[in-house]
Amino acid sequence: MTAATILIADDDRAIRTVLTQALGRLGHEVRTTGNAATLWRWVADGQGDLVITDVVMPDENGLDLIPRIKKLRPELRVIVMSAQNTLITALKAAERGAFEYLPKPFDLKELVSVVERALNANTPAAPMAGDPNDGDEQLPLIGRSPAMQEIYRVLARLMGTDLTVMITGESGTGKELVARALHDYGKRRNGAFVAINMAAIPRELIESELFGHEKGAFTGATNRSTGRFEQAQGGTLFLDEIGDMPLEAQTRLLRVLQEGEYTTVGGRTPIKTDVRIIAATHRDLRTLIRQGLFREDLFYRLCVVPIRLPPLRERTEDVPLLVRHFLNLGISQGLPAKSIDQGAMDRLKRYRWPGNVRELENLVRRLAALYSQEVISLDVVEAELADATPAAQPVEETQSEGLSAAVERHLKDYFAAHKDGIPSNGLYDRVLREIERPLIALSLSATRGNQIKAAQMLGLNRNTLRKKIRDLDIQVMRGIK
Repeated sequence: MTAATILIADDDRAIRTVLTQALGRLGHEVRTTGNAATLWRWVADGQGDLVITDVVMPDENGLDLIPRIKKLRPELRVIVMSAQNTLITALKAAERGAFEYLPKPFDLKELVSVVERALNANTPAAPMAGDPNDGDEQLPLIGRSPAMQEIYRVLARLMGTDLTVMITGESGTGKELVARALHDYGKRRNGAFVAINMAAIPRELIESELFGHEKGAFTGATNRSTGRFEQAQGGTLFLDEIGDMPLEAQTRLLRVLQEGEYTTVGGRTPIKTDVRIIAATHRDLRTLIRQGLFREDLFYRLCVVPIRLPPLRERTEDVPLLVRHFLNLGISQGLPAKSIDQGAMDRLKRYRWPGNVRELENLVRRLAALYSQEVISLDVVEAELADATPAAQPVEETQSEGLSAAVERHLKDYFAAHKDGIPSNGLYDRVLREIERPLIALSLSATRGNQIKAAQMLGLNRNTLRKKIRDLDIQVMRGIK
C-alpha cells in the first residue's frame, strides 16, 4: 500500500491518537483535528488522499460535510465513523457518498482494512440516487448491537441497487421490516410495496395471485384480476415465506425472473415486469433443496444478496432499546406511560425469546395495558415470563381435525394475507377448484387410474370426469397406486 496523507476529524482525542499510531505504523502521514472547519480548510487547500471523519463534531455534522467534499474533490474518499449507530446514519452516509461507514466502537484491524481498500480503489464511489428523509427519526429497525450494525451497513450498500435480496431468520425477527426499509429508502420508494405470504395462499390460487387472470380464464373468473406482479410494477414485490411455495409455482416464478416477463392466467400477451424482488423465509432452503422441495436454480436466482436476521437471543444488548421503543409506541397509541426497573430489564435480557422481537413487543404492550403501577418490577416480569411459553400443541389436534375445520383454518389464513381481508374476485370457484383437484387425483389413484370406477365413486358422469381431468390438467397413471 502506497504511503498517503490521511486527514482525520474527531473531537475525541483518544481516538485521534489511536488512529494516528495505527496508520502511522503503515507509513502514512496522518493529520488530525477536532473540528469540521479545519478539516474543510485542508480539503479546500488540496491536502490529503483520504478523509476519516466522525459524524458529531462541535461545529458541524460530519455527514453535512461530505457533499461539499465530493463536489469540490470527487476523487477524495471519505470514511465515516459514528457512535449514532442507527440505520438512518448508515443510509445517510452511503447516500451522501461515503466510501464506508464504521460504527463505534470499531475494530482497528477492520478500519485499517477499509483504509487500504479506499486508497487502492481505482474509481470514485458514486453517491446513491435519491435522499432519505433527513428529518425521519422513526427508525424502521431498532438496535445498536454489532449484529444489527452489520445489517445496517449491508442495507446502506443495497439502497441504490435493484439487486434481489433473500432475508432469512426465525419468525418474529423482523424480516418484513427489513424488506420495507429496502423499499422505503431505496430507488423504488415512489413505487408500490406489495407483499404476499406464500404460506397463506392455497396451492391452486398462487399463479392467479401472482400474475392475475383474464376474464373467463376459469369458472367464476367474471372479471379480469390484476396479480401482485402487476400491482408492484415500478416498485417492490415481497415474497414472504418463499420456502412454502409449491414446486409448480416455483417453476413459473423462475421463468419470470429469467425472462423478465409473464402472462396472466388465461392470457396470451406477455407482460414486461419491472419489479424488485425481495424474498424471505424462516426455513432452511438448502435442506428443502436436498429434500426436493425447493428448486436449486430458483434459490440462486433469489439469493443474490443474502441477509440473515439474528434472533433476539443473539443481540440481547438491544432489549432495552426495543423496550423503550415499544413503550413509547404504546403511549402514542393510547396506552399509559410505563417504565421498567433495572432488575426487570436484566431479567428480560436473560430470557431466550423464542418468539423474538414480536414476542417482546407483545409482552411490553401487555405490561403497559394490564398493570396499574408506573414502574414495572421484576416480580411482574417473572410472572409474565412464567406464563409466556405455551404448552406444545398436541399432534392429535390437527390429526383429528375435520375437513370443514381444516378448510376454514386455511381460508382464515388466506383472508388474513390480503389487505383489508378482501381477496380478488372469483374466490368461490377458485376455492372449489382447489378442493376438486386433489379429490379427483386421489380418487384416480385409489382406483389405479380406472376412470369408470373413479366416476362411480365420485358420483359423476364419466364424460364429466374426463372433462375435469383435462381442465385440471391431472395426469392419469393406469395400474399404479
